[in-house]
Amino acid sequence: MASQDKGRRTLSSLACAALAVLLLAAASAGCTGTEQREDGKIVVAVTIPPEQEFVERVGGENVHVVLLVPAGADPHTYEPPPGILASVAKADVYAPVGSGIEFELAWKDKIASLNPDMLVVDCSRGIDLISAGEHHHAEEGHHHGGTDPHIWLSPRNAKVMVENIREALIEADPENADAYRRNAEAYLAELDTLDAGIADAIAESGVKKVMVYHSSWAYLARDYDLQEVPIESEGKEPSPQRIEHLVSQAREEGIRTIFASPEHSTRSAEVIAREIGGTVVLISPLEKDYLANMRHVAAAFAESGSP
Repeated sequence: MASQDKGRRTLSSLACAALAVLLLAAASAGCTGTEQREDGKIVVAVTIPPEQEFVERVGGENVHVVLLVPAGADPHTYEPPPGILASVAKADVYAPVGSGIEFELAWKDKIASLNPDMLVVDCSRGIDLISAGEHHHAEEGHHHGGTDPHIWLSPRNAKVMVENIREALIEADPENADAYRRNAEAYLAELDTLDAGIADAIAESGVKKVMVYHSSWAYLARDYDLQEVPIESEGKEPSPQRIEHLVSQAREEGIRTIFASPEHSTRSAEVIAREIGGTVVLISPLEKDYLANMRHVAAAFAESGSP
């Protein structure tokens, strides 16, 4: 945790000069928000790619989305370039995930200060957050401290996020409220279908535990009666003793698939897979195509229980 604190202090110091320049730029423009819209569109800043899909599906042709943490980047450690911050200074709405992602903890207040007139909507509002360590045993422990931030990796939570986004867009742009309601209703129906499909796939598979490198899937596990077994411990590579423990656990419980993500190292996952004669399967928590990605993850989890 000391390294995270140091990293946040570094982020803060690096931000100062850029923020000063951007605040001056915003002031010199004489306005923020609606007067700076491109092509009459609402400018909405979001943190991660799945949120980009949520906003684009609800907002349709009436929104322009600024993505703060691009595909392939790790939102636990990413630092935005000045160009992205300049785009945020023109935003009408900022929609942070709101559940404790390190990027947002480090940058949320600074981003809001770039544009005091910007509407900020907490996408986690109304979601039952999981406390750190609540979803697995202490010996498996990893976490960010506070709450598990990965709320979007549950279609049921995604529905709440979409509803929060819908209300924010209506507040920022009441003239297009009917369009936002129609678009949200259609997308929420697709999320209901996704939820039912995942529930059926997991139930039919009989899978109860999945071993993952990074503890991202606790909300999905809670919804579908799964337990995730994380390899990473407190944000760090596992010790040799922990790897030995995980290898023994995998053998005892018939786990043959180790899940890792493109955003993190696969080294430890590969070591464990080699020891148990299993395989490493990559799944990403951050793909923009949310519906397709969640179907892919559910299928990968379900198939991990096959002989």
